[in-house]
Amino acid sequence: MTDKKIDVPSKGEKFLKGTFILTIASFIVKVIGSLNWIFVSRILGGEGIGLYQMAFPIYFFAITISQAGIPIAISIITAERVALNDIFGAKRVFKISMALMFGTGLFFSLMTYFSASWLIDMHLIRDARAYMSVVALAPTVFFVTFLAASRGYLQGWQRMTPTAVSQIVEQIFRVVTMVALAGLFLPYGLDYAAAGASLGALAGAVTGLIVLVYFHIRLNRDIEKIYGANLQPTPESKNESTMSIIKRMFKLALPVSAASIMLPVVSNLDLMIVPQRLEVAGYSVRQATELFGYLTGMAVPLVNLATILTASLAVSIVPAISEARALKDTARIFRQTAAAVRISNFVCFPAFVIIFFLATPIASLIYNAPGAGPAVMISAVSIILLGLHQVSTGVLQGLGHTTIPMVNMVLAAMAKVFLNWTLVAMPAFGIMGAAWATAADMGVAAFINLYFIYKYIGYKIELGQLLKTIGSAAIMAVVVVMFYDFTSAEFNSRVFSTFGSVFVGCVVYIAATAFTGALLKEDMERIPLIGKFGVKFFRRFGVFKD
Repeated sequence: MTDKKIDVPSKGEKFLKGTFILTIASFIVKVIGSLNWIFVSRILGGEGIGLYQMAFPIYFFAITISQAGIPIAISIITAERVALNDIFGAKRVFKISMALMFGTGLFFSLMTYFSASWLIDMHLIRDARAYMSVVALAPTVFFVTFLAASRGYLQGWQRMTPTAVSQIVEQIFRVVTMVALAGLFLPYGLDYAAAGASLGALAGAVTGLIVLVYFHIRLNRDIEKIYGANLQPTPESKNESTMSIIKRMFKLALPVSAASIMLPVVSNLDLMIVPQRLEVAGYSVRQATELFGYLTGMAVPLVNLATILTASLAVSIVPAISEARALKDTARIFRQTAAAVRISNFVCFPAFVIIFFLATPIASLIYNAPGAGPAVMISAVSIILLGLHQVSTGVLQGLGHTTIPMVNMVLAAMAKVFLNWTLVAMPAFGIMGAAWATAADMGVAAFINLYFIYKYIGYKIELGQLLKTIGSAAIMAVVVVMFYDFTSAEFNSRVFSTFGSVFVGCVVYIAATAFTGALLKEDMERIPLIGKFGVKFFRRFGVFKD
């Protein structure tokens, strides 16, 4: 077998190209999704949206269980096989995983369909009109399971463009179908209209899958071009049984699935604890509900928006680390981990500064809710910690230790429940206590992750680089506050002051990181499109040397 390899972004620290692609796609998907809810809400109204939202948790639970973390397992195993030039083994893993996903996807799709009536009879779904929405979402479970597995395989080849393109196409078709069918079925009743909107998920999944089929065909052509049509298994691959591959998949996948389930579990715990403890702190039911909405509906989405890049980075780094581990290239594992953590800090610290110091203006501009300012401000702390948690989880998954992040999430959730119960009931904290609890949740999980990364590869956060980044962020914070205060007094324009502060602050931050050495030349070079231009620009000022 030839030693040539398909041109995939693997050998260097090119996983950032995949990160950049996924980040752009995630941003586009979020923008389209936001526009979608504007149109759908106008058609369905609050009651129709409520029917749709009653069905969606059932669908979300079904796709979480049906996939069971298999896409990440496929990505890890595929990256290992490709690294060892076992292309036959990589394709065999894909075939086995697709057969597995066919069975689980079909089973949970049918379960969703046939359980709809039972869920209503048992009053788990309170409004019987949501029945049609659950039924409409049932076939989507089957296609989304295939979609996720296909993305996992292509990500194992470190091809992130298929995932990005399929996500955008999926979202476009989902939105168009939701709006069109909701409007078309509205004359027949809200239950039909909500079901029509639910069918948008099916249209998106099918079209996204069609896009991935095209990219699979392209990948197979590349494989044939380099390796020929008749691929031969390696001795290790030849002797490996189908059952051993399935067992390894589940060993890697089940902890990932359990971690995914933890997210809605923690959200439900917040729902049960935070409003109740706010009432203990002296707030009325209406005030407690309003404050809870500030946190979950306004502050948390801003935190998630600020960590789009680190979420993409976490996806890209899994196969990159898996490949390096398969090749026993510990030096590359260390470099990739260090680069990922530096980049996470580089992105998250300025996001923290913006949201922390401009919390009330941002809440006023985006949500017309200045009262959300305190919750938004404290939630900004979560940005830095969530970024570290996402990246460290990706590194551990790439190393094959998928159980550790799951256990850490359970421990962190326990800490969050304790802090929610304690802090929220204190009048001095109130809803800010819940925001601090969320930050602690992310922090506990992130730092335990980092401990295990140190244990396995000897990496620990570069203190010097971290202090330089913090110093640059502090300079940015001073500029942001001064610019906002000055322009607010002079021009009396909250829009100009807020956006101007963000722009000027970011320029100052980038300059400060370059001159203090917080931004390394090699990190700048890794940034797609703008990296080389940035290096040339700063070289003129003597910041980067040849």
